[in-house]
Amino acid sequence: MSGRRRADRSRRPPLALVVLGGLGLAVFAVPLIGLLARTPWRRLPTLLAGDVVIDALRLSLVSSLGATALSVVLGVPLAWLLARVDFPGRALVRGVVTLPMVLPPVVGGAALLFALGRRGVVGATLERATGLVLPFSTWGVVVASTFVAMPFLVITVEGALAGMDERFEGAAETLGASRWTVLRRVTLPLIRPSLVSGLVLTWARAFGEFGATVTFAGNLQGRTQTLPLAVFVALESDRDTAVAISLVMVVVSLAVLVGLRGHWWPSR
Repeated sequence: MSGRRRADRSRRPPLALVVLGGLGLAVFAVPLIGLLARTPWRRLPTLLAGDVVIDALRLSLVSSLGATALSVVLGVPLAWLLARVDFPGRALVRGVVTLPMVLPPVVGGAALLFALGRRGVVGATLERATGLVLPFSTWGVVVASTFVAMPFLVITVEGALAGMDERFEGAAETLGASRWTVLRRVTLPLIRPSLVSGLVLTWARAFGEFGATVTFAGNLQGRTQTLPLAVFVALESDRDTAVAISLVMVVVSLAVLVGLRGHWWPSR
């Protein structure tokens, strides 16, 4: 009996860790509690039915999903090259790819404007060739979101590919499978948890993007005004609407993260 009591005591977490862990949780929980306490619950349906909120929600979903899809098409091959191909300057390329993660979003938006604007290095040629103008357009929102969000997918997939046992791919090749078949039937299924995690992180970053979007695409309702931009404007004129939009973003993001919790930690 005494041995069992000693074992129970050994499983108890140290009090200091409990206190510090609780304070760490409070860093995230207290702002959410403040948001819930400030929410105008009675007016919430009316506020959320407004044109500004509906337009911003629609544009946020379209742009974040578009940025995620574009990140898959471009980011997965880039992650494969970084993980599997040893080429000169690979460290520099990896640094450039991950730079948007630490770069101030406004600086990233300015860089996009100088590169893809109507007088930019690439933007002027792009407009002459296709007539496409990215700044202050919905496509500009997608491009800005992709710029800041795709690094999350690249580093997640690259890490999974680098840590994967390549013998499975080799065995499939010896059985006659083509490289595309190996990629589709062996490689991608093996890194599926990391791929899904990277996709969710990419979408979440794109869904909440603000700085690069407002700098490169502006803040035009119905065209470039996403939910974060709508919150920024509403804070100056209609605090209740700003709180309502913030609540929508919290609910949508939290629902996605909790729904896919099994890809980060085991369910109990």
